Amino acid sequence: MPTELLFRAEPYLQEVGAVVIGHTAEGGVVLDRTLFYPTGGGQPGDSGWLLWDDQRLPIATAVKGEAGAVVLVPAEPAALPPVGAAVTQGLDWARRHAHMRVHTALHLLSVAIPLPVTGGQIGTDKGRLDFDMPEPPADVAAIEAAVNALIARDLPVTEDWITDAELEANPGLVKTMSVRPPMGQGRVRLIRIGQGADQVDLQPCGGTHVARTGEIGRVTLGKIEKKGKQNRRVTVLLEP
Repeated sequence: MPTELLFRAEPYLQEVGAVVIGHTAEGGVVLDRTLFYPTGGGQPGDSGWLLWDDQRLPIATAVKGEAGAVVLVPAEPAALPPVGAAVTQGLDWARRHAHMRVHTALHLLSVAIPLPVTGGQIGTDKGRLDFDMPEPPADVAAIEAAVNALIARDLPVTEDWITDAELEANPGLVKTMSVRPPMGQGRVRLIRIGQGADQVDLQPCGGTHVARTGEIGRVTLGKIEKKGKQNRRVTVLLEP
């Protein structure tokens, strides 16, 4: 049975009940619905905890399981809530919110640097994108200023859905060369930044994001690193 992905529709929900529907051979827990984002697309899995009866199980991360399941991975071997048990799940919200801020900032970085993306990674205080960029940018300060200007516009960040066929007909929506958006389910999730004439970005993405760009806060760019013949890595750092 697939897990209902609560983090998609309600990324700000921090605590909710669920029912245990399975265990994995490795000691993971599968719930009927989950707040925990599973590792994927350069974004780490969420951490947090499960409560049931008088017991508390720390969760280190979440990963994708079989048949659409999300598997919660305990921080250490421990007694698991039994199948059928009602549990309360809670997120390490500070960590999740940092991922949301960084992930949205990386979308804006891809606007400021309109080149194909060859890879990326999200952390709690920084993230990076690798670009198909044979030559280094002439003015890094201008790119940093452009990203912060987009943040300061406090643009809404919303989701939309299109069919697989619509995505195939609009290949320009896909910025990432190394990872194709998940297809085969009939529809693909898009993240839109800005609305109408103020729209600045629209691309397939399954991750979690802040509701408005202003929530990211100011960012700085790290050193531009050369990674291979044509790839350059650009790091975005959140300011404290």
